[in-house]
Amino acid sequence: MGAGVMKKSDGGGGGSRRRRRSRAQPMAEINVTPFVDVMLVLLIIFMVAAPLLTVGVPVNLPETAANALPTEQEEPLTVTLTADGAILIQETEVAAGELIDRLRAIGTERASDQIYLRADGANAWDRVAQVMGALNAAGFDNIGLVTDVGGPTFDGTDG
Repeated sequence: MGAGVMKKSDGGGGGSRRRRRSRAQPMAEINVTPFVDVMLVLLIIFMVAAPLLTVGVPVNLPETAANALPTEQEEPLTVTLTADGAILIQETEVAAGELIDRLRAIGTERASDQIYLRADGANAWDRVAQVMGALNAAGFDNIGLVTDVGGPTFDGTDG
C-alpha cells in the first residue's frame, strides 16, 4: 500500500539490457519527410516552369478587352501566323498547302476540337480569315483568337 523500492533481484536491472539490445537492431521504419520536401520543391518548380513551355514563338498580338479563356485538361493546340506570313503548329513551321492535312492528323489524336490561333497584328485580316477557314476545314470548329489584354474597350476607357 505504500511505495516500494525495487531491488536488482526483482528485475529492475534487466531493463537496461533490453534497451541496449533494441539499439543494435536496424530500424524498420522509413523516414518520408525528406522525400516529401523534395517532392514539394519539384512541384513548385514545375508549376512555375509549365506556363513558360506552352508557347515559344514570338508574335506581336493585338490588344483587346476580352477576358482570358478558362484552362483545359489537354495541352492547347496552337497555330501561329507570324508577321512574315509563316504558319506554325505549336513551334513547328508548316507550309500553307500542308496545314489542313497536318491538322486533320493531329485532330484524330485529340479529344477536343479547341484550337487557338495566334496571329501577329501586322497581318492583313484576309490572311487571318484564310487560316481560320483552313482550321475549320481541318475539323476544328472551336477556334479561339489569342490576344493580349489591355486594349480598347469601346466604352470610352482604355483597358
